[in-house]
Amino acid sequence: MDLLEYCPDKVVSAREAVARIKNGSRVFLGTGCGEPQHLIRMMVENMSIQDVMVYQMLSSTLSHYVDDSSFLRRFFMKLFFISSSMRKAAFDGKIDYLPSYLSQIPRLFASKRIGLDVALVQVSPPDRFGYCSLGVSVDITRAGMESAPLVIAQVNPRMPRTWGDSFVHVDDIDYLVLHEEPLVEALPSVKNQQIAKRIGYYVNQLVEDGSTLQIGFGHLPYSILQYLDNKNDLGVHTQLITDAFLPLLEKKVITNKKKTLLPGRTVASLCMGSEKIYDFVDNNPNFYFRSSEFVNDPTVIARNDNLVSISSALEVDLTGQVCTDSVGYLFYSGIGDQVDFIRGSAMSKGGFSIIALPSTAQDGKVSRIVPHLSEGAGVATTRADVDFVVTEYGIAELRGKSIYQRVMELAQIAHPKFREELIEVAKKRHYIFADQLPPIQDDLLFLEGYKSRLTLKNGKTIEFRPLLPSDEFAYRNFFYSLKEETIYFRFFYKMKLFSHEVAQRQWASVDYRKNMSMIGLVRTGGHQEIMAIGSYADNGTDRAEVAFVVREDFQGMGVASHLLAQLERIAKENGYKGFTASVLRENTAMLRVFKKRYPNARIENTGGNDVVVIMDFADAVEPEDQKDGNGNGREPADGDRS
Repeated sequence: MDLLEYCPDKVVSAREAVARIKNGSRVFLGTGCGEPQHLIRMMVENMSIQDVMVYQMLSSTLSHYVDDSSFLRRFFMKLFFISSSMRKAAFDGKIDYLPSYLSQIPRLFASKRIGLDVALVQVSPPDRFGYCSLGVSVDITRAGMESAPLVIAQVNPRMPRTWGDSFVHVDDIDYLVLHEEPLVEALPSVKNQQIAKRIGYYVNQLVEDGSTLQIGFGHLPYSILQYLDNKNDLGVHTQLITDAFLPLLEKKVITNKKKTLLPGRTVASLCMGSEKIYDFVDNNPNFYFRSSEFVNDPTVIARNDNLVSISSALEVDLTGQVCTDSVGYLFYSGIGDQVDFIRGSAMSKGGFSIIALPSTAQDGKVSRIVPHLSEGAGVATTRADVDFVVTEYGIAELRGKSIYQRVMELAQIAHPKFREELIEVAKKRHYIFADQLPPIQDDLLFLEGYKSRLTLKNGKTIEFRPLLPSDEFAYRNFFYSLKEETIYFRFFYKMKLFSHEVAQRQWASVDYRKNMSMIGLVRTGGHQEIMAIGSYADNGTDRAEVAFVVREDFQGMGVASHLLAQLERIAKENGYKGFTASVLRENTAMLRVFKKRYPNARIENTGGNDVVVIMDFADAVEPEDQKDGNGNGREPADGDRS
C-alpha cells in the first residue's frame, strides 16, 4: 500500500508528529528493540514539550538522556522493567520503577488504572491491505496503542513482519512517520562461561525430550540454551525470543511438534537480539507473536503440557524465597515474566520451574544462597512457588519439602566456602536440628560421573546417584518401607527405629571417597522414591566393606549387581583393591551376587551366624548379559540383601 496515496494527511515528519504531544501528557513507548528510536529522539529534542510522564518496559534510547538535568526536569520515567542501560539511573533515583506482572500490564492500561494519552510505536510498512506489523514488540505495545487516544507510528522497513496477533491497520494509527533505521540490538554478555556451562549441565538433566520451554530475561538463561542441544522435539512458549534460540531452531532441536497448545508454533511476545534473529523471525510462520496478556497468562501457559520455566534470580534464601528485581533497596531489573511462568508451569501437566543462578556474586565474595534476603530486597517469587534451584554446584528440589529439607538442599548447592556458615545460621533460627552436620566443603561435580541408569525387564527405569545429606527424610522413609526380614538381613538384627541420630551417623562417614553410598531412585507419581542403597566403607585396609539393601518389590531384578559394579568402579578410582562383606549364612541370594561377579571370592567363617566374603577387583567378571555401566540394559537377576 502506498501511504502517501491512501492516507496522505497522516504521513508527517517526526517533528510534526511529536508536536501533537501536549504538556502533561502520559506517553507510552514501544518495548525494547522495537522502540521507535527516531520518534523518541525527536520528542526529547522538542524543548516545548514539558512535564511528560513516560511509561515503558526495557528502555534503550532514553538511557542516553538520563544524565541530562534538563531532560529530567521535562520527563518523568516510569519503567516496568529496568534494563541494564537504565540500571545506574535507577540506583541514582532518576527513574521510577513500576513493579507488575507482565500478564497484568495490558489490563492496567485498559482499565485506565494507568491512563495513557499518547502511544509512540514502531511498525513495518503496510501490506496491500493496509496492515502493518508490530514486529518484534507485541508484548504490551498492542495494549498501549489500544488504550491511547493518540497513536503515532514510525514506519520502518527494517522492522520484521511477524505472524500472530501483531497486525494493526493504518486506519487505527493517527500519524505515520516514514523513517528507516537499524533496530536496537541486544546481545547479553555471559560473565562466566564456565559457571554457565556447569549450570547448563544440571539444567539439561531436568529438561526432558518433548518439553516446552520458557526462557526468562538475563544473560544466564540466555546462555543455558546452548547446553540443551542434545534434546529432541523441544517446544517454545516464552515471553522473549533471542539469538540463543537460533542454533536449536536450525538444528531442529526445537520443533514444537510435541506442544499441546499451538503445536508447530514458537509462541512469543517479544524479540530482542541481533539482525540475524530479526531476519529469522521476519515473515516466518513458525513464530506466533501475541500480547503479554495472552503469552504470560498462567492459565494459558498451563495449557502446555510439560512446560519447563527457566529463569534467574539475584538471591535465594534458605526457605526458598526468591529476589529478582532489587539488590537490597536498589531496584535492579523487574518482576518481568518469572512469576507468571512459574505459576503457569505449576499448573501444567508434567510442568515445573527452575531458578538458575551462580552460587556467588561480587567475584565470589558473597553467596547468592543466603540465610535471609538482603535488607530491602523484594520477594518476587514466594517460597511456595519454587520447584528447583540450580547453581553450578547442583540441583536443589524444593517442591513439597519442609524448611529443614530446603535448608539442606540449598546449602549443598551453595558455594563450598559458605556451606558451614549457612548451616550454623539455620541452627540458630531453629530451621534444622542442632546436631545437623553441614555438607562437606568439596566441589562435588565429580559425583556427576557416578550417576547411572538401569532399565528393568518390566520397563521401569532406576536412576542411581550418590546419597546426599538432603536425602535424610527420603532415606528414613525408605527404611520404614522395608519388611522386617529385609532389615534383619541388612543390619543383622531386627532394627525398629531409624532416627535422625542414626541418619546423622550415616552422613558422618560419607566423604564420597573412602566412604561412599549410592541410592537407586524410581519415579512414582511425579516424584522419586529411594528403592535401593549400596555402600562401601573404609576399614583400614586396601579393601572396603560393602553392603546393600533393596526394597522387596525390586529384589531379584539385578539391582544389587548393578550397584556392586558401580561401587567397584568408584572404589578402584579411590585406590581400593577389593571388597569385603559380612553376610548372614542364610542370605544365599546375596552370596550368589558376590560369587557371580567375583568367582574366586573367598568365604571365611566367623564362628557366628554370618560369613565374611573377600573379593578382589582383579578377579571381577562382567556378565555377558550386563551391558555398560550407564545401565543400558537389564542386569542379571539375583538377590539384593547384604
